[in-house]
Amino acid sequence: MIEITSVSHRIGATRILDDITLTLPRGRITALIGPNGAGKSTLLGLIGRLAPLQSGRITLDGADVSRTDSRTLARAMAILPQQASIASRLRVRELVGFGRWPHSAGRPGPADRTHVTEAIAAMELSPLADRFLDELSGGQRQRAHMAMALAQDTGWLLLDEPLAALDMAHARALMARLAGLRDAGRSVVVVLHDINHAARWADHVVALKEGRVAAEGTPEAVFTPDVLGAIYGMELRVEPYEGRPLVLHHL
Repeated sequence: MIEITSVSHRIGATRILDDITLTLPRGRITALIGPNGAGKSTLLGLIGRLAPLQSGRITLDGADVSRTDSRTLARAMAILPQQASIASRLRVRELVGFGRWPHSAGRPGPADRTHVTEAIAAMELSPLADRFLDELSGGQRQRAHMAMALAQDTGWLLLDEPLAALDMAHARALMARLAGLRDAGRSVVVVLHDINHAARWADHVVALKEGRVAAEGTPEAVFTPDVLGAIYGMELRVEPYEGRPLVLHHL
């Protein structure tokens, strides 16, 4: 499990996170939700060590994330940030191959190549495997970066808005893929703006507002009109749909 204890974070004089204490369960999909500026991406980045921890402690299965060897950490968790910066003249297969560096150290073997091929296929990119990234649409590039994270083959996946730029069909397919990984024993922490994707697929929901935990629990516990209204500042209706909550709002 990932344990977050008394974590706060500032950028200049602005407090982004304020005394966050959470336990993220293993073998589940945890969705981080909340309005813009709530601190979701910052929290995910601190878990994945994209930024130094200013205060508090984060552990992965008891090991202090801030003190864990980088290669060891990269074998345990893969993180896909919201803005992944990669040279555009890479081919899709080359990009996805970067996901194997923690295992191969730049000397890929047959098993590494198999992981790359399988990750490309999982993201429905096989016909585009030899295309350059700048020849792809925004959604195709997003799927290529997701394939790189899958190829890393870690027990934990940390994903910051992976549905951005995806159409409805590919967004649903990706969430179903994450559910399949969860069912196979992997653990996922995902920042989502579409709360109905969180309601449909997540097992555990953490709602942030103004850098604090506003609500935490199952989708049924978090996705209620009162809780969501307090988080988002608008009137919402919640109806049951196929055993899960469905959130409705007036345009």
